[in-house]
Amino acid sequence: MDKIAAFTEILKLNPAESFARYGLAMEHAAQGNTDAALTEFANIFTYNPDYVPAYQMSAQTLLKLGRTAEARTRLEAGLAAAARTHNTHAASEMQAMLDDLG
Repeated sequence: MDKIAAFTEILKLNPAESFARYGLAMEHAAQGNTDAALTEFANIFTYNPDYVPAYQMSAQTLLKLGRTAEARTRLEAGLAAAARTHNTHAASEMQAMLDDLG
């Protein structure tokens, strides 16, 4: 079974499983299916708005697509989630990404 199929099976049992949904999003991104990846990242935020890694990786995906304004918004939301969860490491990485955007 490939990764996408495996993650999909897990999500059939528990659609709110953030780690599996993140894995599915990352696998879609790795295969170049950026629309599917962004959809899965958005689904993560629906189920778990404090799943910080999804903000950073979805922002990176948006940047690769040249969607800078959306990436900036995603990073700002990610910084808020990182503050809520006291994730200073992710916050510093996302702030550096924002700073690079100018």
